[in-house]
Amino acid sequence: MRIYLVVMDESKEAQAALRFASVRARETGGSVHILALVEPQSFSAFGGVQATIENEARERAEVMANAAAGNIFTDSGKMPTIAVRPGKPQEVIRKYLEEHGAIAALVLGAKSEGGPGPLVTHFASASGAMPCPLYIIPGSLDQAQLDLLATEGE
Repeated sequence: MRIYLVVMDESKEAQAALRFASVRARETGGSVHILALVEPQSFSAFGGVQATIENEARERAEVMANAAAGNIFTDSGKMPTIAVRPGKPQEVIRKYLEEHGAIAALVLGAKSEGGPGPLVTHFASASGAMPCPLYIIPGSLDQAQLDLLATEGE
């Protein structure tokens, strides 16, 4: 079974990547893993305040990932695997790929304007050493274009 890993956040490009991966998984009999990241806070507050800030960030990531999973379930009837992990994004993604050797592709969305984004830039530059292919989905594609792209070749 082909597993597509999508790194989820609240951006339009992450939504595009998720749409592509979910349609592609449906078409190939595969599944989707959603990885929501909780980035380290750039400041340090008093212990209790810092813990509250970190918990709120984790809860926000969990809500976002669960909402995305619900959309995939509604569309395909399959519930994706959800993981919420704290840490530096590139390190968390690399570790997740190492832990889940059956992942067929890392699917990232590129911004429609300006640079493609830090994750796309990082993983594109290291794509030759990755354990799976990297799919970069343009954030400018609409739902019909994403669906067509995901179903071509089937």
